[in-house]
Order: sequence, then C-alpha cells, then structure tokens
Amino acid sequence: MYFPLTLVLLGLLTVAALVLRQLWWRMPSWLHKFLLRLALAAVLIRFFFLVSQWSTTSLHVNDVLCWVGVAGYEILLIRFSLMRPQWLTALCAIVLLMPLAGSTALQPLTRIFYWSNADVVPIGGHYFCERSPWDTAGVGNSGIDLIIFYHPPFMPFLRHQVQRTAFGDDTCITSASTAVADPVHKLVHFYCPVPASKHALDIQYALPLR
Repeated sequence: MYFPLTLVLLGLLTVAALVLRQLWWRMPSWLHKFLLRLALAAVLIRFFFLVSQWSTTSLHVNDVLCWVGVAGYEILLIRFSLMRPQWLTALCAIVLLMPLAGSTALQPLTRIFYWSNADVVPIGGHYFCERSPWDTAGVGNSGIDLIIFYHPPFMPFLRHQVQRTAFGDDTCITSASTAVADPVHKLVHFYCPVPASKHALDIQYALPLR
C-alpha cells in the first residue's frame, strides 16, 4: 500500500539531488566538504546498522536514519557524476542509483509511513518481538513479520535483531501469531493458527537465536 508513496518521495529526493548537482560548482568549497562528510557519515551509519543488525529502540529514529542514508548515498553519487569524464561517471551514477527502486531497498523506506507505534512485546529473557504488518500493493499479498530482538540491559537505547519470520494472511491467521523465546536453548518458537476451513495443521516451528 505504501510502495507508491515511497516511490513518489524517493523521486522527489532524487529531483532534489539533481538540483543540487546543477548548483554544486556555485557553492563554496567549505559547503562541498561539509555535505560530503555528512553524506559519507550517513551512509556508513546506515551500512553499519544494516550489516550488524543493530538498530535503535525508536522506530522513528530508524526510519529517519534509513532515509538520511539514502540521501547521503545520492549526494555521493551526484559528486561522483561530476568527475571527468562526466559522460562515463554520470552513466555509472545512474546505474548505481537504480537499485534504490528495487523492493529490497524500498521495503525499509516504506516504514516511515506507519504512524502508529510498533506492537512490541517481551517474549522471555531480554528478547522482544516486534510485529510488523506488510502489504504488497498490486500483488494482493499481505501478512505480518515477527522480528525478534535482543535488548542488552547495558545499552537500553539499542537492540540487536537475532531472528525473524513472516506469515501470510493466505496461509494462517496472522493476527493470532505468536513467538516465544527459549533463552536456555537459544531458540525462538513461532506459531500461527490455520483457519478450520483449510483442514490443515497449525504452523509452528523453532529457529535458533543468532
């Protein structure tokens, strides 16, 4: 449902980056350095969170950092496209910009449109489960992600993703899905009941806590 809005917002951000490209050489050199350092820092922070699976406990902060990382990435591409020969660097910048329109990159960006607070519940020990609904517009698929986080007591503002799974509305009753952590055996048990009309067993399995 939010993919079209995300594409529009991403398009506006790209247009702003193109305007910045036209104005780049009219700006003072100190502003060049400031923007490049800020952009590089935003990209590195986003890359660290993405690779390490760490994030903040505030969903709004995570969403803003995600978009700031994309903006920083576009600024770096804009500067790269101004290097000589510009016909080649500009072409490379366009190619490097295209993955942002893919579903893998768009999915985290859509979360900025979820205004309500996430459904986060403790599931045992220092583990928490975040219930994140999703809806793929145009395809007719919807469901829920159950994302398991470890919340270290010595860093109350950070969390570490240790496992996740997804249930589709076409396979089970996602509103009744649950997750229970087993800190002793380092497992998390997922469960989603199947409607009686399907005449099938409920979905349940265990995954390791990474």
